[in-house]
Amino acid sequence: MLLPRQKTPNLTLPTLDHGAFDLSKEEAQRGTVICFYRGLHCPICANYLKELEKRVEDFASRGVNCIAVSSDGEERTRAMADKIEAKNLRFAYDLPLSVARDWGLYISTSRGKTSIGIEEPALFSEPGLFMVTPEQTLYYGSVQTMPFVRPHFSELLSALDFAIANDYPARGEYTGDV
Repeated sequence: MLLPRQKTPNLTLPTLDHGAFDLSKEEAQRGTVICFYRGLHCPICANYLKELEKRVEDFASRGVNCIAVSSDGEERTRAMADKIEAKNLRFAYDLPLSVARDWGLYISTSRGKTSIGIEEPALFSEPGLFMVTPEQTLYYGSVQTMPFVRPHFSELLSALDFAIANDYPARGEYTGDV
């Protein structure tokens, strides 16, 4: 389990148009939002990523970078970026499932073709949304077992505004006896 205020796993992946992504070398004043998505086969992911695409500049204005990540290969990742008409959102691909598991993501098996007629990979990770500080510690995290009911980016932006204004720390850090 990832813990707030503790270092996250490393994350180094190729991207479609921005060279290699290396979380340890990200240069953003307040950190990076990492949106792990299921893959091209998921219509809910496409809608979710469209919403993130609309908000990339809002995050940037607050000193936060954004990236979408999946275990899909380059071709399927390019198809997803094209599908959502991405202009600002970075896309990383080839996420090893062992790394997905290090991030606490759930892994699912294929059920064949989805409702939009695209074959699911044999194995893929379920969604997760994280905000990681410039020091590569966890600030916010949400993982899901299914593609439904994800955090809203507008709410994350509002929370970020509150956190900035109030120097609000990451919460959930306690690991002692209860």
